Amino acid sequence: MHGIDLDPTIVDRARELTDPAAPVSFTVGDALKEGLPGPYDVITCVATIHHMPFSDALTCFRQELAPGGTLVVVGVYRPRSLTDYLIDAVAIPANVAGAWIKNKGRKVPRPASMTAPTRPAAMAFADIVRDAHQALPGARLQRRLFWRYTLVWHRH
Repeated sequence: MHGIDLDPTIVDRARELTDPAAPVSFTVGDALKEGLPGPYDVITCVATIHHMPFSDALTCFRQELAPGGTLVVVGVYRPRSLTDYLIDAVAIPANVAGAWIKNKGRKVPRPASMTAPTRPAAMAFADIVRDAHQALPGARLQRRLFWRYTLVWHRH
């Protein structure tokens, strides 16, 4: 298993939280430029692909998958359609209420381990679906709550 991230603080934290006996390695770097030591049976990308050139990332990950391998993306989309905004109208109050209940009404600061810069998603869900199907024929995408989607693709 191999983890890669641009943020050295995140990589250091991942190393701290990983059992030294676990067969895991970590690299500080750009997943699209480092020449990943694949092929991989599974590649996961959770809430990060919107920070990368989308089609380039899908192409890179497709090339690094072993035959029979699976790419799993939990991504973030930018709301643009009426459906997006209606989903958001439900998700925002549900998220606030859930956080309030979980934290017993106390404001909780952002975890110290979350040091990587963030930015909002730029692509609408429809654009993600279009580009994903071009790069990964047969990919399955599903819209989720809180501006999320899942993408699953199996390499044959």
